[in-house]
Amino acid sequence: MDGIILPIIVGVLVGIAVGFVIAKAIEKAKGKKIISGTKKEAATILKEAKIDADSIKKDKILQAKEKFIELKAEHEKVILGREKKISDVEKRIRDRESKVASELDKNKRLNKSLEQKDNDYNKKLDFLDKKETEIGKMHKKHVDMLEQISGLSAEEAKTELVASLKDEAKTEAMAFIQTSIEEAKLTAEQEARKVILGTIQRVGVEQSVENCVSVFNLESDDVKGRIIGREGRNIRALEAATGVEIIVDDTPEAIILSCFDPVRREIARLSMHKLVTDGRIHPARIEEVVKKTEKQISQEIIEVGKRTVIDLGIHGLHPELVKTVGRMKYRSSYGQNLLQHSREVANLCGIMAAEMGLNAKVAKRAGLLHDIGKVPETESELPHALLGMEWAEKYGEKPDVCNAIGAHHDEIEMKTLISPIVQVCDAISGARPGARRQVLDSYIQRLKDLENIAFGFPGVQKAYAIQAGRELRVMVESTKVNDTKAAELSFGISQKIQNDMTYPGQVKVTVIRETRAVNVAK
Repeated sequence: MDGIILPIIVGVLVGIAVGFVIAKAIEKAKGKKIISGTKKEAATILKEAKIDADSIKKDKILQAKEKFIELKAEHEKVILGREKKISDVEKRIRDRESKVASELDKNKRLNKSLEQKDNDYNKKLDFLDKKETEIGKMHKKHVDMLEQISGLSAEEAKTELVASLKDEAKTEAMAFIQTSIEEAKLTAEQEARKVILGTIQRVGVEQSVENCVSVFNLESDDVKGRIIGREGRNIRALEAATGVEIIVDDTPEAIILSCFDPVRREIARLSMHKLVTDGRIHPARIEEVVKKTEKQISQEIIEVGKRTVIDLGIHGLHPELVKTVGRMKYRSSYGQNLLQHSREVANLCGIMAAEMGLNAKVAKRAGLLHDIGKVPETESELPHALLGMEWAEKYGEKPDVCNAIGAHHDEIEMKTLISPIVQVCDAISGARPGARRQVLDSYIQRLKDLENIAFGFPGVQKAYAIQAGRELRVMVESTKVNDTKAAELSFGISQKIQNDMTYPGQVKVTVIRETRAVNVAK
């Protein structure tokens, strides 16, 4: 058995070895074939790469040549431009050289001409000197002859002649001076009239006089009941907060606001407009709206001042003076609106100063500010012209403007020509028909005095003169004035009015004391 298996194993091993040798031979042949193909492929790739490299090289060479040609053309263009500039500069230089040469030739000719004229002048001077000497000799000879004939010396004759000429000259001079003065007076008066008339004609103004009532229009009469409120609470709150008498009558779709102070009237009108528009009308809301409206009016006063100075072309005015100008809108002088009057005076001053050849801007400035002393924030004993001058000096106005303000009522000496212009224009504005009414101004002053009497008592918080001065409504601080003192205060004020003031009819004094308890829930 072993003898059979052994030859089989040997045969198998021999077969495996032969197979392995054959496989190696086949593999070697395949490797040679692959290497041969790879070499051919590599040769082909190298050949193609060489061809591509030659093509790229040629393209780059062509691009380089084109770039070179382009750069060369640009360089030649720059060179040509520079050469052109150089030629232009050379041409200008040549032109200048030719001009300089011509100027030199001209100067040479002028120098020769001047030398010739100088020689001629010297010759003429010599000739004149000789003639002067001859004339002097002849004059002396004639004087000697005249002295012999007249029997007077030259000095005596001169003295007599001068004396006679002096008397004659004095007489003629006096006559001439008198004639000139009369002609100057006549001409000056005529010219002054022309300037004033021309100035007045060139300034057109409205002839409106302010009154003490405003009409508030309503969309329907149903709103009147809401304005009055339950038991009149709303209307009383409005009157207490604004100091304006509110008249609700049978006039259709209208309510009348009565007060001598235009500021209070405007605050009441705007507050009522806001309340009616909003629809919420009750005492707390009324007080809130009135306070907001007072702030709004303060801002509006500044805006009015700014618009006024811009309209008149006045620049660099101090903010406090601008605010003062705005306050003029709500002030009047003898029934004439103060801002309208000041604008009118400013325009008149500017035109008149221009006609007279003076500084129109300074004149306008002085005309606008001449009555600023009439709108003081606190009462002053000074006349309004001097008070206005102090303010102008305080806020940096020029001396010309300050003097014109202080002198427009002759309270100080006029130092510039602007001062009489302001005085004349102020008189022109106030003298127009319908411009002023003395009665209205005295009436407003009486109401102001009525309120001031109330403020002179301790504990008074607000005081409003209403019903054309027939009633004085006084609000007091509840912590300082009790009910007993309120009655005493009412009596004291009425006695003070009775003793110190003159007025028609009767004045009713109403003292209002209101206690409020306010707490905040947090």
